[in-house]
Amino acid sequence: MDSGYDTARRIAPETISAAEARRVALAAQGFADRRPPAPSARHIRRVFDRVGLIQIDSVNVLVRSHYLPGFSRLGAYDPALLDGAAYGRRRQLFEYWGHEASLIPLDLQPSLRWRMERAVRGEGIYGGLARFGRERADFIETVYEEFVQRGPMGAGEITEGGKGEGGWWGWSEGKRAAEFLFWAGRITTATRRGFERVYDLTERVLPAEIVDRPTPPVDEAQRSLLKVAAAALGVATERDLRDYFRLDVAETKLRLAELEEAGELIPVTVKGWERPAWMAPDARVPRRIRAQALLSPFDSLVWERDRAERLFGFRYRLEIYTPAEKRVHGYYVLPFLLGDGLVARVDLKADRAAGLLRVMGAHPEAKADQGAVAEALAEELRSMAVWLGLRDVAVQERGALSTRLAALF
Repeated sequence: MDSGYDTARRIAPETISAAEARRVALAAQGFADRRPPAPSARHIRRVFDRVGLIQIDSVNVLVRSHYLPGFSRLGAYDPALLDGAAYGRRRQLFEYWGHEASLIPLDLQPSLRWRMERAVRGEGIYGGLARFGRERADFIETVYEEFVQRGPMGAGEITEGGKGEGGWWGWSEGKRAAEFLFWAGRITTATRRGFERVYDLTERVLPAEIVDRPTPPVDEAQRSLLKVAAAALGVATERDLRDYFRLDVAETKLRLAELEEAGELIPVTVKGWERPAWMAPDARVPRRIRAQALLSPFDSLVWERDRAERLFGFRYRLEIYTPAEKRVHGYYVLPFLLGDGLVARVDLKADRAAGLLRVMGAHPEAKADQGAVAEALAEELRSMAVWLGLRDVAVQERGALSTRLAALF
């Protein structure tokens, strides 16, 4: 294969068990590490070193989703540390479309410019937004010039932006123009007001050292992203790797072949998996995992539902958009990780008016030791309540684990 990439060595495939694959994945995601007694900004950086990016989501029934991966791995850290890394004067993160809308380390910004360049042409973005970009190009340029002249603005502050009606289809024209410019990398998130993006020119928001870096060729950039994904996943199929940064199927297959030939990804067979997999050369296979964590539905350990089922035997579907009477486990259900298994599902709500972390339902997995799970979960819920500034935990007796859990509060 003449890829123009270093193909000096090829590593022979090896076989690992499903249990080993599970431990590799958990270690890669940071769940083999001990939680620090006093989490600092350095520990937040360490989380991103592990996971590569964190997905942003607007649902706030418990806490904004991007704050949860830090809690899952570090315990009760100060969310202001994440805000500072994302929007502070010495920012280390930026917002862009990685795996959906995401917080991403600044060092990866040059490796995503090819996506920005394609977005300008309407490629790889929502169909409606691509059409808006073609039909309203002059208006988009007018909006861009307003950012040049006025500086940071929310979409509602754009002079001729119009009024939105909520949701994607109800976006104002100003919001659509801002989001097209955001996709194209010409503006980015300077800060947030509540959850509203405040945009400004990318070169005024990101450090000059990042802005001035050369743009790598597309193939090199995609290999970089796949290596980040491989390090974050530990062991992964082509689909797992591709999904992490939402890459194209054909391009991913080419890049994986190049990385394998260069010895930068090791092909492996995982017993029980139907598809081939790859590992980073320095992936760890711990003998044991002693994790204990409540996971965001958008945590990178579980966001690819087929992978969660393959790794943990855990069939997981978010039921937010399911009618209430048809929900099986609840509205905002967090998987509970104990040891190296996902052992329960917990429907949680932060009742800030009452000062309570409400457990709307608690459901054990079929083979879980319910007594051990309830005790570990109670400990984690107490820690979460303190972290969220809530005074107590209230358990609604819904689900087979809830009676045991309620007895512990």
